[in-house]
Amino acid sequence: QVQLVESGGGLAQPGGSLRLSCTGSGFTFSSYNMGWYRQGPEKERELVATISSGRRTNYADSVKGRFTISRDNTENTVYLQMNSLKPEDTAVYYCNAEGVWGTVVVGPYWGQGTQVTVSS
Repeated sequence: QVQLVESGGGLAQPGGSLRLSCTGSGFTFSSYNMGWYRQGPEKERELVATISSGRRTNYADSVKGRFTISRDNTENTVYLQMNSLKPEDTAVYYCNAEGVWGTVVVGPYWGQGTQVTVSS
């Protein structure tokens, strides 16, 4: 059974930092592309950052230069380091896992989400 468990959310001040973690189980973590998505109040879920099984990264324009995605395959964990936080970063952040091998796609799988609130 695939499970993704996020942690690290909370309250931060504008300009502050938070580090999100997502630990996966029930699948071969190192073979999957991992990502972070977010859904703000009354907004659609949007991509924040992704990291492929080969460690290629991709970022939304709104977070480039501020957020960094990384993965530790020995710990089955993907991280999102968030710096220079802005109030508009307030959202529920979701971890995502998807396996893609040619035309074969497995997933996506989602975590339960962790709340990030940026406010003074």
